[in-house]
Amino acid sequence: MSVASSSSVSSMIRQPVVAGRFYPGDPAGLRREVAGYLAQAAPRSEKPTLLAMVPHAGYVFSGLVAGRTLGAARLADRLLLLGPNHTGQGARLAVWPEGAWLVPGCEVPVDAGLAGELMAAAPRLASDVAAHMGEHSLEVELPFLCAVNPGARIVPICVAEPDPGVLREVAGAIVAVLRELSHPVSIVVSSDMSHYISHTAAKKRDSMALSRVLALDPEGLCAVVRSEGITMCGVLPMALGLFVAIGLGARDALLAAYATSGEVTGDMEQVVGYAGVLVS
Repeated sequence: MSVASSSSVSSMIRQPVVAGRFYPGDPAGLRREVAGYLAQAAPRSEKPTLLAMVPHAGYVFSGLVAGRTLGAARLADRLLLLGPNHTGQGARLAVWPEGAWLVPGCEVPVDAGLAGELMAAAPRLASDVAAHMGEHSLEVELPFLCAVNPGARIVPICVAEPDPGVLREVAGAIVAVLRELSHPVSIVVSSDMSHYISHTAAKKRDSMALSRVLALDPEGLCAVVRSEGITMCGVLPMALGLFVAIGLGARDALLAAYATSGEVTGDMEQVVGYAGVLVS
């Protein structure tokens, strides 16, 4: 377990690390860009959203998919944020335990009480900020979440646990906690899909992974990603999120949007795939 001191993380405030690179660094410009993407969404779902999966690339590439997905979602005010660990730092299941996360023009408080309950129920969840300090995947979603749920409180978890059995076990403990709450909790999973292959190959491989997501089959998702070599960076947080959503009664999954970077750059030989999914 690794817990940063208050000197290294000022009062547990997580500062943005990709503002001005992945998304605009000025609050007004960021609000305008996010609003433009959200305006492209289908009408908001009538059902509460248990889980939304959205991409985390630079907004020029993935912002439209994120906007079409989160703009159609009906998220709760308490959000469990699950993202991959690109840096290799920190614990396998790393919880940012308290404080707040900042992005330009918005401060999102961490639900310290819920974070504590989850860690008490699932000892594999570690209070660990090291995994989050240089990790962009959850930060990139926050401007969208600030726009659609300005009163949101979050529990950010960086997921690098590779064993589906462990993810299932942890999900069971999370579900037990969430079922006892007096308020609903939604899950937001951050994941891109295939990386640096052709547009045609990405669509084919991503459809294999997404078929298991839409079937609410986390074990099958892990298996097909492994067997087919699909470079879906958020497969582990998505598997954990699906286990939790199923435990909370998930019945339906919808592909809200799909695109590749080639549709923006014109380079169809080296693309990254982006998908948006809503589970209710």
